[in-house]
Amino acid sequence: MDPRTLSVFDFTYDLPNDRIAQQPLPERDASRMLVYRDGQITDRTFHELPAVLPTNALLVLNDTRVVHARIGFKRSTGAELECMVLSPAAERPIEQALLDGTGTRWWCFMGNAKRWKGETLVLTVAGKVLRADRIAQEAGEHLLEFRWDDGSTFIQQLDHFGAVPLPPYMRREAMPEDDTRYNTVFAERSGSVAAPTASLHFSTGVMDELSQRGIATTRLTLHVGAGTFLPVKSDTMKGHDMHSEQVRVPLNTLQDLLRQLGNGPIFPVGTTSLRTLESIYWHGVMCLQGRAAGTMEVDQWEPYSHGNTELPEAKEAVQAVIDQLTKTGEPHSAEGTVALVGRTKLLIAPGYTFRLADALVTNFHQPQSTLLLLVAAFVGPEWRRIYDHALANEYRFLSYGDGSLLYRQI
Repeated sequence: MDPRTLSVFDFTYDLPNDRIAQQPLPERDASRMLVYRDGQITDRTFHELPAVLPTNALLVLNDTRVVHARIGFKRSTGAELECMVLSPAAERPIEQALLDGTGTRWWCFMGNAKRWKGETLVLTVAGKVLRADRIAQEAGEHLLEFRWDDGSTFIQQLDHFGAVPLPPYMRREAMPEDDTRYNTVFAERSGSVAAPTASLHFSTGVMDELSQRGIATTRLTLHVGAGTFLPVKSDTMKGHDMHSEQVRVPLNTLQDLLRQLGNGPIFPVGTTSLRTLESIYWHGVMCLQGRAAGTMEVDQWEPYSHGNTELPEAKEAVQAVIDQLTKTGEPHSAEGTVALVGRTKLLIAPGYTFRLADALVTNFHQPQSTLLLLVAAFVGPEWRRIYDHALANEYRFLSYGDGSLLYRQI
């Protein structure tokens, strides 16, 4: 099956508004967890995850941190303009750009932009002043130059002037508790405008029990972009342009994956971790074929462009990535550790062959979304029975909703 011919309209279901979780549960690990394995569906609770997992599993966690990317400006007329900070103007690590001082340029979404005539926007909060000028517009995004005078960094400006960018379907303003609950307990590297939501169920108690049971974890980073919420508008996936997201995979994580392959199952936590794992494989293929640059660049159609060509095993591809990194010793992260860095636009849809992921921890996703396409690729047509079960049994949906543990269709 070629995903280019798929219509996202065939991947839909009726999601009532009252099933969309507007608030997190009081306890992270109190959410429900649907387990799908070998055609069987069982209902569990997320705090049971360590007991459900095989002891030789490797959990792959995305350690990105959501920043206060939503800024509310006002024109002198009183018109409100909502700014969503997306990515730095120059191609460089988001974490690095967040440390800019006095001024920086970022691509942004602008709500109510038609009412903005282009004048300098000025926002004053608690004696501090942030200014923004529009430098350019392209493909629905606005390039803004932000300026401030207090000697702080851009992320400190976002912390002061911005708010947690809750998804639009929550239909409420961010509250102070969202600062904590819309981030994971292992969030470390700032740069996302949306949470890796499957990871929100992990509590310190769950993490401690995983360790006590000897279940290994490893970490990587994919900074989630606002494109994760953009609807598919084309009739078929051929006309859909996947959003590009920054990725960082430390050398030690690649070595963990290499050791695990053939010795135990790999469980990505969230669609972001899964897409990163599979992107590592395709970067490895490009390394073996002599097509890879020093940084990773995986196009959305890369997996579907090889025809009948025999492709390498996952271990060979991961080893090729490690060899590339250890040969050059670059690229390095800001703290000096060797890591694979770059971007991925990988589209995973029915017809995709998984290389590194054996099971997936994930939430319940929006109808007609690329995330639902990914789930359909992972479990096959059973996705509909899984979602029907969740709807019939009062599961909560989307970012603050309940979770699932899905074993891949073999």
